[in-house]
Amino acid sequence: MEKTSKLGAYDANEIETRRYRWWMEQGYFKPSQGDSSYAIVMPPPNVTGILHLGHAMDMAMQDLLTRYQRMRGKRVLWMPGTDHAGIATQTRVESTMKKEEGLTRHDVGREAFIERVWAWKETYAEVIRSQIRRMGASCDWSRERFTMDPGLSAAVREVFVRLYEKGLIYRGNYIINWCPRCETALSDIEVIHEETQGSIYQIVYPLADGTGHVVIATTRPETLFGDVAVAVHPDDERYRHLIGKSLRLPLTDRVIPMIADDYVDPAFGTGAVKITPAHDPNDFEVGRRHGLPQINVMNRDGTLNAHAGAFAGQDRRAARAAILDALRAENALVELPHQLSIGHCERCSTVVEPWLSLQWFVRMEPLAKPAMDVVSSGALRFVPERFEKTYAHWLENIRDWCISRQLWWGHRIPAWHCSACGEITVSRENITVCGHCRSTEIEQDTDVLDTWFSSALWPFSTMGWPEQTEDLADFFPTQVLVTGFDIIYFWVARMVFTSLEFTGQSPFQDVLIHGLVRDAQGRKFSKSLGNGIDPMEVIERYSADALRFMLLTGAGPGQDMRFYEERVEAAQALVTKLWNASRFVMMNLDDAQTEEPDAAALKLADRYILSRLAATVSEVTLKLEAYEFAEAGKAIYEFFWNDFCDWYIELSKVSLYAEGESAADARVVTKRTLRTVLDQALRLLHPFMPFVTEEIWQTMPHDGETIMRAPWPSVRSFKQDDDAEQRMQYVMEIIRTLRTMRQELNLSPSKAIPLLIRPARKREADVCAAAAYLERLCNTSSLMIDPSIVAPDQCATGVLQDAELYVPLLGVIDLDVECARLEKERANLTFEVDRLVAKLANPSFVERAPDAVVAKEREKLVGYEKQRDQVDRELIRLRSVTE
Repeated sequence: MEKTSKLGAYDANEIETRRYRWWMEQGYFKPSQGDSSYAIVMPPPNVTGILHLGHAMDMAMQDLLTRYQRMRGKRVLWMPGTDHAGIATQTRVESTMKKEEGLTRHDVGREAFIERVWAWKETYAEVIRSQIRRMGASCDWSRERFTMDPGLSAAVREVFVRLYEKGLIYRGNYIINWCPRCETALSDIEVIHEETQGSIYQIVYPLADGTGHVVIATTRPETLFGDVAVAVHPDDERYRHLIGKSLRLPLTDRVIPMIADDYVDPAFGTGAVKITPAHDPNDFEVGRRHGLPQINVMNRDGTLNAHAGAFAGQDRRAARAAILDALRAENALVELPHQLSIGHCERCSTVVEPWLSLQWFVRMEPLAKPAMDVVSSGALRFVPERFEKTYAHWLENIRDWCISRQLWWGHRIPAWHCSACGEITVSRENITVCGHCRSTEIEQDTDVLDTWFSSALWPFSTMGWPEQTEDLADFFPTQVLVTGFDIIYFWVARMVFTSLEFTGQSPFQDVLIHGLVRDAQGRKFSKSLGNGIDPMEVIERYSADALRFMLLTGAGPGQDMRFYEERVEAAQALVTKLWNASRFVMMNLDDAQTEEPDAAALKLADRYILSRLAATVSEVTLKLEAYEFAEAGKAIYEFFWNDFCDWYIELSKVSLYAEGESAADARVVTKRTLRTVLDQALRLLHPFMPFVTEEIWQTMPHDGETIMRAPWPSVRSFKQDDDAEQRMQYVMEIIRTLRTMRQELNLSPSKAIPLLIRPARKREADVCAAAAYLERLCNTSSLMIDPSIVAPDQCATGVLQDAELYVPLLGVIDLDVECARLEKERANLTFEVDRLVAKLANPSFVERAPDAVVAKEREKLVGYEKQRDQVDRELIRLRSVTE
């Protein structure tokens, strides 16, 4: 067990580096013995670069839960790892090659390019590891996983084969998101939509019989050569007589039909739209319903193909301009301004093309229903609950999932095409002969799987599935997934249905959704805005503990938070407060003193702080169980800063610095109370601020090797003492009132003053019992407590319920100043009296508010009137003295 001799100067970087290394060396992050297991799988960061503030918040939340449950006696596993991030990583490596060497992936070939990507992965995976460690993440690094590890790759193949054998994976022509620059299919999350001012084009389509024409509206005239019909709504009276007629396709010799379909919005454009099944997902469905052909007019690189006739070979943008010129020449075009939402490739910003392509798909309908049922049954819970609607909406409107990508980096699809018989063989192992005709003329599919395919298996593939491992038996299903709302569609739902399909269980019990971290103006962090903040730089300026506390207390579940550096400074102030308060406690403790105070020997201040500790333990525990980290952190902050530091530490000095043999027993009780409360406060703070709490705890007398495995404070260990809290609050109100009087009279806190207190008789014993506290914290030169005291001449008066304070002012303060202060106090009291009188005279309030609320307001009114009467008497007395 490592111990430090004392707390010296606080050096965050040195402490955090040393403590994390020690934790690792001792193996504290590995699951230990416990009554039950608790597991979290880390959402794997992409190996594309460094982590951002969103990652930092995500890590802080998971580590808080991990450390909290570890202290609750659970056998905790937090599984770390990284994601290969197919297109994102490939694009970064390609860009680097082009910039540094002037090479493309095609210049070096598939095998050599993949070797370069693996080298990139190794570099950035280590960067990511170091950043996660710098945050204090207590994940089990001995179990670190990567989505393309051999074991996980085997799981990917196993899932692909099983789904294929069940008929849930198939190959077909469908509309997908296509990036002409990356030349690959994209998932919806990889398409960024931007609002822009564009045009809508009205094009004249002549009737084939020469009796008229129809004007259609489109935003994509370059796909005109793929038109196979013009559609109108069946109830649109303008076109009903034309349904079934033929139209001549402009700039071609083709004739296409006029059809009716409910899909058409009569209010859009002219109410007549062109149907291009190969270039629009809605048109694709219309075409399938009507048995229309599919004509793809675009090549992989975004140029028009032979179907475009004279425009073939032109880039789609150039072709659009040329086609529009040709239509204008025939007086067949009207161009109108129109607001558009244009999809761009997330990686290269190229405009994405809806494109008919032969791809691999997962048939989703059979998988979606169990994923919905697991939420409706309560087996899977979203926090906050409102995100269940987001999850359900996607599953209720499910489409088959395009899982193939035209990339080189990723899990290659385990399917082999035979040129001899034309069949496809799907296999768990690499094969050399066709499974149908035994020919050796086979070639593996060149596509790779969508990154989300392997990510969907993350909760169970990381634990060894399909093998029945000990980890799978002990830690699956996991307890909670911590993630952002933006990937509920793309990741959370897919993990749920794959887990249900292959393990029969939901992958986790709870899904904790957090919001985004935004800048101080509420904007997303982005390179284009130049507002990015590196969490590692924040840690270097302050500490990991401060950044963690700020991120954990910045917003409730599901809410976005704004990043203000001032809030990090405030969190660092708490670290400093904790350090300095601990130094004070340590200086006053005897070596190896771990006993708790004797309850029978407790003084009022001791009872008060132990009661506040009990209340705080209860509140913090309840809030953490409900994932309300911000509220839990604020409760700890208020207790430690206000109750412990501002009040109890100051009150404790009465016993600590008292002289004489009779004070020895009180000193022992106070020391034990100080140690007990600090020890418990450190435990409460540890999940939020692991580094500084461990460093301090190791300096204190304690049982056990590390605070990480120290038991969480028990609500049964300390009891709330309402009597002590009420009595202490009364004493504290006296002290606050006198401090206010000092401030208003411009009397320095260091100046000792005489103090007379006239308490109500029912409060006399409480005030007398607290005399020593009042003498120290009020810095009195003399103290008199008597319910029958008469206010002396020329004194300042403080009025509170059940007491009046008198400070003789002769030779201390100008009486005119004291009269002005009392006039100000009277004005404030009059405002409160008038406000409550008006409120209680309002029938709407009196009749509608609960009786207890009305009674409380009447009680307040009586109190304010009583205080005002006391002030009036004091003003009369002072004025008579000065006259």
